[in-house]
Amino acid sequence: MEATLVPIFICVILPIAIVWLVVRARKHEMDKKTEIMLKAIENGAQIDPQLFKTKQSTRSIKQELMDKFTGACVTSFMGIAFLAIGILNRSNPGMFKGLWFLETALTAGAILLAIGFALFFSYLVSKRTLAKEIEAEEKNLEK
Repeated sequence: MEATLVPIFICVILPIAIVWLVVRARKHEMDKKTEIMLKAIENGAQIDPQLFKTKQSTRSIKQELMDKFTGACVTSFMGIAFLAIGILNRSNPGMFKGLWFLETALTAGAILLAIGFALFFSYLVSKRTLAKEIEAEEKNLEK
């Protein structure tokens, strides 16, 4: 029973909690800005339109692409490692005694490897699609 509760918590409850916290923080930030804006309107003060603008990312397109590539490499290598552990465990039972994830190592490895390949494919497509934007951004940085 306990062996199934940990993966369920990690795979289901934790992501939902993280999304809920991020959405709640953004809503709280917008509510605060709205409250400030309403008080400013009531007092007849000048309203700064920059207050409600969304935050611009200071990261370049190239940095975003490198993050995608890094994620692809990490998930692919993790997938290969899980597949290797699963294959070694199947060929030599008892080699990795005490590891709780042995039953699902092959499945997890295949999923992680597929995600890594998908991220790598996404990186390649994005790099080709955004080549002009990256070049223009590099020219702007040189000026």
